[in-house]
Amino acid sequence: MDLRRAIPSLAKTLACLLVTTLFMVASNAKADSLASFLADLTPAELAPGAEAFGPVSPDTKVAPVLKDGKPVAWAFLTSDFVGTTGYSGKPIHVVAAIDSDAVLTGVKLVKHSEPIILIGIPNSKMIALTEGYAGLDLKAEAATGGEAHDLDIISGATVTIMVIDDSLVRAGIKVSRLLGLGGLSPQVADGPRREVDMAQDATYDWSTLSGDGSVRRLTLDIGQINTAFAATGDARAAKRPEPGEPDDTYIDMHMALVSVPSIGRSLLGDAEYENLTEWLEEGEQAILVLGRGTYSFKGSGYVRGGIFDRIQLIQGDNSVRFFDKQQRRLGDLATADSPSFAELDIFKIPADAEFDPAEPFRLQLLAQRAVGAVEKTFLTFDLGYKLPEQYLLPVTAPVIVNSDTDEAAAKTALWQRIWKDKTVEIGILGVMLLVLTATFFFQFQATANARVFYWFRIGYLSFTLVFLGWYANAQLSVVNLMALAGSLRSGFTWDAFLMDPLVFIQWFAIAAALLFWGRGAYCGWLCPFGALQELLNKAARALKVPQWTLPWGLHERLWPLKYMIFLGLFGLSMVSMTLAETYAEVEPFKTAIILKFVREWPFVIFAVSLLVAGLFVERFYCRYLCPLGGALAIPARIRMFDWLRRYKECGSPCQTCANECPVQAIHPTGEINPNECVDCLHCQVLYQSESKCPVVIKQIKRRAKVGTTDMKMPIGQPPANHPNAKKSTVS
Repeated sequence: MDLRRAIPSLAKTLACLLVTTLFMVASNAKADSLASFLADLTPAELAPGAEAFGPVSPDTKVAPVLKDGKPVAWAFLTSDFVGTTGYSGKPIHVVAAIDSDAVLTGVKLVKHSEPIILIGIPNSKMIALTEGYAGLDLKAEAATGGEAHDLDIISGATVTIMVIDDSLVRAGIKVSRLLGLGGLSPQVADGPRREVDMAQDATYDWSTLSGDGSVRRLTLDIGQINTAFAATGDARAAKRPEPGEPDDTYIDMHMALVSVPSIGRSLLGDAEYENLTEWLEEGEQAILVLGRGTYSFKGSGYVRGGIFDRIQLIQGDNSVRFFDKQQRRLGDLATADSPSFAELDIFKIPADAEFDPAEPFRLQLLAQRAVGAVEKTFLTFDLGYKLPEQYLLPVTAPVIVNSDTDEAAAKTALWQRIWKDKTVEIGILGVMLLVLTATFFFQFQATANARVFYWFRIGYLSFTLVFLGWYANAQLSVVNLMALAGSLRSGFTWDAFLMDPLVFIQWFAIAAALLFWGRGAYCGWLCPFGALQELLNKAARALKVPQWTLPWGLHERLWPLKYMIFLGLFGLSMVSMTLAETYAEVEPFKTAIILKFVREWPFVIFAVSLLVAGLFVERFYCRYLCPLGGALAIPARIRMFDWLRRYKECGSPCQTCANECPVQAIHPTGEINPNECVDCLHCQVLYQSESKCPVVIKQIKRRAKVGTTDMKMPIGQPPANHPNAKKSTVS
């Protein structure tokens, strides 16, 4: 029986059987929808005394919560109405209910992908905080732009809490207006909408600008901030007052809308204003924020995370947080009579923020105080702003102020914001890819010195593990391929795949690498779990752990396992993506790389078992079980070049490379199997070895015997027509 023909047929049969067996289970798999989450909740959890849920309306995406057959509240899922994402890049799903008076009657955190539990914050604390929003009056939130309540911050999860707060409040206000609860309805501007007169370019001095409201001011002294924190009732905050005299300035913050020509030219000067207009794209606006005192409105968090977490701009239901790419420092003001400031910064408001410069807005300042070694408490203060009438022109038609954000524009804005936030990480990945590409193109030179190349590879794999894996969580998965296939079936869009820039860039790099080098470019160099296996095996070898070499016949028959697993998962994804993702836990990547082993014990035992096996059989998981490796090996068959050099003597009689290949990808006959090769380039090191390669040793002896003048060929590098040249791959 021909094993090579039988194995693909067997793989297809097993995949079909797997899909058929799990079809009934897959049909019951739940998606992230309101109906699926309500199935796990009781009505009383969302509205006291309620007895049942009504059907979810396909038009409003809202379900009535019933008591005695009558609706007493309306349930909704926040991710159906807002697209805010957290650290994970995925929505935080919260189910909430609102009564007829626009008050939240119940709130449940039902699903999230946030990594907060990994930094010592129990999930129960997040659940309790979310449920604490019950009783929130959305009428007051709508009137104040979502700022009528105090924000309860958990140290170490500031952004996550802000995402939950923002999603819950904005979604709740949208639902209230959609259903007309509490008297709320879509807002229409009173009278004609105003527009900025961009033709005005007269300049004014500081006194005039601050006097007519072109520049607005928020001032807090030490006494006021200490009193404010003491009034919170937090004894820890009261015990740590701000040092200084009560009349000393805590912060003196000014703001102006400098994208308005007259204000911009007056404060910035003509040259700096022209630079500003070149920096701003169509539809973008800019504010100038000035500060002095002991407290900085910028802080230092933006240096680490790229986001200014102490300020946000709020207009109606919309809020804008600024990133480092949206900020520019200003050297000095152009107004001669202006006071001096320690901080002068221009912040760009993106066009997709739905910001209307003619409408009132406010800049919210987050003041923080340490109350423990790592804990902090927070207060917010608002600097309101309304553009003076002289800068405005009336228009004839009123417009809806609270129109819903266009979904496509919102998605575009989201992934663009994420890419801007990941600029440093993207740059580092770009350098990694350039270094790897150069190594492959100049592999003969790179592998000339065995010791240097060994430490280069160890360093590269270590960086892959720590940076791409444990830091950036950019581990690729077979789930990415299944999601791509699902997207192609249901209507492909780029937005979902652009949400994670490092993963997106890696997939594009892999697509190119498959044409040149096959799957080894990723599997051998860029896979964090593969790097972890190899580094642990190197350590095991250093500790004299015995290495097992499987008999070639058994080794060759275990290869197809990964293809069978991939085909089974891919077939299952055709029926249920949710169920396929569950079975994709055969990949230990999430446990070992994303969650860093902080997970339920069965997953940890599985991942650790694979790593233990890799101590004795190098890259055990990569060789036999990895569905991602199997998936990449299939299109790798179309690669256009054979880069790995071989001699005619390779395999017959020499078996050096075959015996030393870390993953046994070299056949006993000497050919390299491109489907199994991880491009570690060890065979290219041996190809030039003056102590291990018989062909090179023979060349050296011949040169020593006849003299170098009779032998012009460099050691280990025969020309293409040399009788020692030999192709490297098998079909």
